[in-house]
Amino acid sequence: MEESKTSVQGRVIRDLIARFASDNLIGRKLKTGELRKKMVEPAWKCPDCFLMQKIKMPQFEMELLTSMQNPREDKVVLQLHGGGYIGKMRNAYRTFAGLYSEVGRGISVLTIDYRVAPEHPFPAALEDTVEAYEWLLSCGFKPEQIIVAGDSAGGGLALAFCMYLKDHGKALPCGLIAMSPWTDLTASGESYDTNYERDPLFGNTRDSLIYNKDYVGDADETNPYISPLFGDFTGFPPMLIQVGSYEMLLSDSTSVAEKAKKQGVKVRLSIYEGMFHVFQMAMLMMPESKRAWAEVGRFIEMISE
Repeated sequence: MEESKTSVQGRVIRDLIARFASDNLIGRKLKTGELRKKMVEPAWKCPDCFLMQKIKMPQFEMELLTSMQNPREDKVVLQLHGGGYIGKMRNAYRTFAGLYSEVGRGISVLTIDYRVAPEHPFPAALEDTVEAYEWLLSCGFKPEQIIVAGDSAGGGLALAFCMYLKDHGKALPCGLIAMSPWTDLTASGESYDTNYERDPLFGNTRDSLIYNKDYVGDADETNPYISPLFGDFTGFPPMLIQVGSYEMLLSDSTSVAEKAKKQGVKVRLSIYEGMFHVFQMAMLMMPESKRAWAEVGRFIEMISE
């Protein structure tokens, strides 16, 4: 039944990922994140319809992508990239920023290249996110104009960041978008076992990125600033959570959604059948990722009303 709901393109891309990840040499480096860390990419060419401004902070850099035509000024997205807290920003997230802007009708996107482990373990990524948020506030944006979005580790970081704001009596953003968020660094969810054999990216091994402890270091894995699943979501803004049914991290999303709903948070949980970790990376190449990005656009409009 599940496979019948998955597009042909989705199955092909999922199978290609599985084959690539099963390669004895390249596959292990992909699963552990080593390939990501050593990846050298060509310089990104900003499309003519956007203006990209690099912003140098004391300990990290940021990029502000703005639409050249009719940029909206009522909202801004703060994007937190994935990579298991050990991978730096890559060109895919610059493309993500463009998609956020497009589906958000000209919304500006601030993407931060936060510090990563092992050189910079917890709480470096969280500290950099707080600093980026405060930078947006200093530019005149109000909390009710800021949407925080992230995928994988970035999705978990977005939730952890809101935990931090709440605990420190600071105003929270107006919305959260989390794609395949990594919310439980103890790896205690049931899908770590039930999806062990079918997750095309992280499956069939315990030697993968989702078991990496470089970011945690000597800290407590259940600290909500590391694993937001163990925190209190009371008072959080509306949340959109997207996840694939084939993910070992599926329960990271479903458990957060269930807990947050019980604590009075408006949550939309969308489980895309047959999909893999951060399938939105396929951009507009398959029906599921196209639907996911369209859903992001509808969510931005909903919280803008």
